[in-house]
Amino acid sequence: MRADGEVLGLAHNVADVAEFLRRAGLEIDPAEVAEVPWIDWRGVGPEHWRPDASNC
Repeated sequence: MRADGEVLGLAHNVADVAEFLRRAGLEIDPAEVAEVPWIDWRGVGPEHWRPDASNC
């Protein structure tokens, strides 16, 4: 996961995405992560997670 060009880490679920955003200074509830328009989902989206990072 990247924010402003900085690598924040590899997210394995929406809770990880919310945590990385919190560390970057953005408070967001994990339930809202899939709904915000400013997250660019690559690959299958917030509802599906793959064990590999081939879509990064």
